[in-house]
Amino acid sequence: MFMNVFGIFGWIAAWIGLLYVSVVFLSPGFGFLFVLPLIYCTYRAVVQLRYFPPALRMRRIMGTYPWQVLQCVPHGLASHPDVSQKHYGWFEFPNPAYPEQQLALVYAQHLRTEWWHRRMAPRAKPQLKEQIESIWFAGDPRFIGLIAVGGRGGTGPRHMHVLEQWAESRNDQCLSDWGVTAEDIERGRRVGVYPANS
Repeated sequence: MFMNVFGIFGWIAAWIGLLYVSVVFLSPGFGFLFVLPLIYCTYRAVVQLRYFPPALRMRRIMGTYPWQVLQCVPHGLASHPDVSQKHYGWFEFPNPAYPEQQLALVYAQHLRTEWWHRRMAPRAKPQLKEQIESIWFAGDPRFIGLIAVGGRGGTGPRHMHVLEQWAESRNDQCLSDWGVTAEDIERGRRVGVYPANS
């Protein structure tokens, strides 16, 4: 969240600084040189605003679900058989009610997934793949989840990203098949997930 706030104020400050330099220190004939940088600063400030909803959702997930560290989590970039809609990669996590059942959570958007995709790619170098062998996870794979990797020295989560439950069965079958209780649904609602049959 700090980086998002810093980013938007940074681009706004850059825009104001460029405008100030072009108006105060340069003759009007050189003003055209600053048009493209000013447009780019405006574009980056608007793009930075798109990072706020995911950041706020991450905070809600962390406030609702505890972190757990999982080893060798199955993942992939190709389509997952349980998800027919287009998505940008997936991880499988054990169902809290039935640990032997694996449920896929997917990247719903391509935004800020580059770091993860470079490590998930089948041809990724072994040293890159090692970085995602241990995954920090907060959430409920029947609804939503937040993934991260440990920071330098293994302390604190970094490279956080929200994953969503897009299995077709979430809309069609009764969530009781996944062992979902009323408390689970209420916890999901706290992070903005509203199951179809609740």
